[in-house]
Amino acid sequence: MKIGFIGLGNMGGPMAANLAKAGHEVTGFDMAAVEIDGVTMADSGAAAATGADVVITMLPNGAILRHVAAEVIPAMTKGAALVDCSTVDVDSARAVAQQAADAGLLFVDAPVSGGIGGAAGGTLTFMAGGTAEAFAAAEPLFDIMGQKAVHCGEAGAGQAAKICNNMILGVTMIATCEAFALADKLGLDRQKMFDVVSTSSGYSWSMNAYCPAPGVGPQSPADNGYQPGFAAELMLKDLGLSQQAAESADADTPMGQLAMELYKRFVEDEGGKGKDFSAMLPRFSERGRS
Repeated sequence: MKIGFIGLGNMGGPMAANLAKAGHEVTGFDMAAVEIDGVTMADSGAAAATGADVVITMLPNGAILRHVAAEVIPAMTKGAALVDCSTVDVDSARAVAQQAADAGLLFVDAPVSGGIGGAAGGTLTFMAGGTAEAFAAAEPLFDIMGQKAVHCGEAGAGQAAKICNNMILGVTMIATCEAFALADKLGLDRQKMFDVVSTSSGYSWSMNAYCPAPGVGPQSPADNGYQPGFAAELMLKDLGLSQQAAESADADTPMGQLAMELYKRFVEDEGGKGKDFSAMLPRFSERGRS
């Protein structure tokens, strides 16, 4: 396949490299000067998209997605597929889907889970929205870049799934960190707490797979000074998207709202920027009840 790839940062770069390694002809574009193994660099997004069977985007937010789409859609060949792997607001995903459809293109919104390690290792999970035809066009590439792809529904459904998943993740991580901080103050050993909770009704991914307590459970960013696997500011972004979607859909999400407010305070006022989102544990440990 001839693939255009726009947005070659920490996630997009390894994804594009894996596609090239699999034998696809990949032309890339990024605002920064980057070099990716096997990827031919173009001087604009439109140039990367010209003649491509599939154009993949991995971008920071919905506003940038809309801007890039306005540039690349006119350059794309009718019948080609535009696959957006960014995490953006549902409204932006649906707006770009409509633009693509009006131009005779297929469109898939396919945000990912798995982080930088998953992008490098080709083990990402894709949550995809779009028509069955669009998903079928993108699925062979998902198989190269990831280990699982779920067709969640029509355009915007991929973003909806990602936003809901990460709202759960943000809320459960805060609850896990609060519980460890409380256990400390009650004199309960962290390992004993993990041994109980990880096999009881408090089980969660935040506890069992990504434990925020150093030296407890599987290796996680907590064991590396909270260097980010998933940065707190990215969690804040996703929680913001969840609340934007909740407002648009008139959904009552008080825990999601509170989680967003706590991460906002952590990132902007409490030194959390640049740390893993599980660094909420030392944040709670250092605080008393207020």
